[in-house]
This record gives sequence, structure tokens and C-alpha cells, in this order.
Amino acid sequence: MRKIALIVSLVVLIALISGFLLIKNKGSSDDSVVIITTSFPEYDFVRAVTGEAPKMLLKPGNEIHHFEPTPQDIIDIKSADFIVYGGGESEEWMDDLLMNNDIDDSKILSLLDIVEPDLNGDEEDEHVWTSPVSAIEIVETLRDELSEIWPEKAEDFKKNTDKYIAELQDIDKEFRAVVDSARTKQLVFADRFPFYYFAKEYGLNYVAAFPGCAEQTEASSKTVAELIDKIKADNLGVVLKIELSNGKLADAIANETGARVMELNSAHNVSQADFDNGVTYVDIMHKNVEVLKEALK
Repeated sequence: MRKIALIVSLVVLIALISGFLLIKNKGSSDDSVVIITTSFPEYDFVRAVTGEAPKMLLKPGNEIHHFEPTPQDIIDIKSADFIVYGGGESEEWMDDLLMNNDIDDSKILSLLDIVEPDLNGDEEDEHVWTSPVSAIEIVETLRDELSEIWPEKAEDFKKNTDKYIAELQDIDKEFRAVVDSARTKQLVFADRFPFYYFAKEYGLNYVAAFPGCAEQTEASSKTVAELIDKIKADNLGVVLKIELSNGKLADAIANETGARVMELNSAHNVSQADFDNGVTYVDIMHKNVEVLKEALK
């Protein structure tokens, strides 16, 4: 009997302790902020400002143009403290989701709310982050917005942002130095063309198989001929493709012209390996500097 009584007493004691801890945990404050981003540019800019990785909805290696949110994504978006997305045609699903769920505007930031979009031909181009100058404007705004909802971290955000802006300014100087000393200002993309803001910032000319991030996968024979003729006429040594592209069109044009295929990376998304290795927007732009040197020779 004594043994049974002792066991009962221990069970009651454990229950009391567990209950006390549960009450204590419920009463404690959690100052963490849940930030949701859609694709890599927003993910990396938030990471640079906060020093912490937010949730990125788009899986590494996938394209935003074919993205559909899962039920869990929708739950995460509705419960997030702050949401950062690119905006534009490829993320209309986010506009619809935010509107239909009546999410507070103060919790939402689109890159197109920060950098006013331009028309690339007949379409509004959403790839504002491809210009490092625009990237500076974006991270400054993120610093200010996040400091309002996370004031105890404001000083850290400022330090992180100042450091990151210095890196972006260095990248900007490197691009300008390359362009200033280049033989040509002409680029040929045997691929989609998400570099409108980049080309505009640095005064570059371009021709591309497809405008913006068009969903076409097959270029017309007329388009292919025009790209080949341009490479030959301007004596260009490089034909460009973009990240996560199969590169088939670039390879075909390279075979016809003798040009070398190189990748200019828009940072719209990264491979799983690069994501796991912590590759940043600045890392990508450093590689783009070297590619641009070769392309403008």
C-alpha cells in the first residue's frame, strides 16, 4: 500500500509541475517575428537586413511562373507577421490570396511598391531587383518597415543594412567599370530576358529570344536567325542564357556562330545546392560581373 501511495504521490507531483510549466509557457511573451517571402530576391534581402532566414515559399530550383501555393502556404501567409513578395504578373496569385483573405495592408510589402516598374515593350516588367541600385532602395525600405514591427532589433537592422548596402555599392561600381571599358555594349540572350532594369541602369543594348519571362519555350526560325545575325555582325564572343534554363537554344546558336554559352543570373531563384550552401544575391552578382566582362569583349 505504501508503495502504491508513493507512486500516486509522484504522479500527482509530476502533473502539478507540468501544469505549472504549461501555465508559465502560455504566459510568457514570444518576440519572434514570422516573415514570409515568395522567391529568392525577397528571401535574400530580408535575410541580409535581419540576419535571419525567413520562410521562402518557392522551392529552390523551381520557377515562380508555375508556382501554386499549398494549403500550408496559405495558412503560413495568413498567420505571418510580415509578407514580402515580388509582385507583377507572375505573382498575381499572391495579390488574389491577400485580397480574398482580407490581410492587413500594413503586413504586406511588394517590391513593385518600392521600385516603380517600367514598361518593357508593352508589358510591365517586374524584375526590379536585377539592378543593384534598385536592390539598395529595396533593402533600405525593408530596414525601415521591419524596424517598425520589430523595434528592439532596429539598431541591428541598421548595422546589417549598412554593411549590405556597402557590398551592393561595390558591385555597382564593378559593373560600371566593366561597361566603361568594354568594346561593345551589346548583349544577346538566347533565352528569356529578365534583365531590363539591369540593362537600363548600365546603358546596355540587348536582343533576346523571348521578352521578360515569357512562357514560350520554342523560338521562331526568324528569331533564331536574327540572334545569329546579331552575333556575327557585332563579332560577339558570348551568347547568354539565364539561370535554371536548359540552354538548348543557346547551344544551338553557339554551334552556328562559334560563340561561347555563358549564364547571366537574374537571381529569381537558385538551385537546391546553392540554396543549401547559403549563396546570396551579392555572390550571384559577383559572378555576373565576370560574365559581363567576357560578354562585352
